[in-house]
Amino acid sequence: MACSQSLAGLINDCSTSLGGIKAVWLADYMEGAATVDSATTEVTAFNTGITWHKYFFRKNTGSMNSTLNIDDANGVNYVSTELSLVFSKMETTKRIEMAALATADVMAVVEDCNGTRFFLGEDNPVACTAGAGETGTAKSDGNRYTITLTDDSKSYPHILAASVELNEE
Repeated sequence: MACSQSLAGLINDCSTSLGGIKAVWLADYMEGAATVDSATTEVTAFNTGITWHKYFFRKNTGSMNSTLNIDDANGVNYVSTELSLVFSKMETTKRIEMAALATADVMAVVEDCNGTRFFLGEDNPVACTAGAGETGTAKSDGNRYTITLTDDSKSYPHILAASVELNEE
């Protein structure tokens, strides 16, 4: 039996769109922490008391990639979103933070270079799935930590309404 869907179509969007991400905030995972408007599908609020921690990284080193996974045989559809962050210079403070992120369950807000903020962690906690520390070989190579955080969800990441403010520490 086919699933009933309402398609609306899309117009040709000729506006400028930039790649990359410019900011990431992480907070301890709390189930049901986001309120999603059913009409717009935007995140309109978070539970009170959530403290967001902003992570700074060099321009053009972070990315977010969402992949739709479909298994018709088992009736399973989900979106896996990978957030990859690179932190320059291997040092103690960053090593300690990478170790904490490796075992943490978090939720994330990711701001892309167009100023759009996305929420990860609606259905499940965002968790570390890969990490690396490298010194490089040549003097011009990167000395850095790289970490990949992954969110498996029922849908693509929701956009935050412009009115949503993050309580930063």
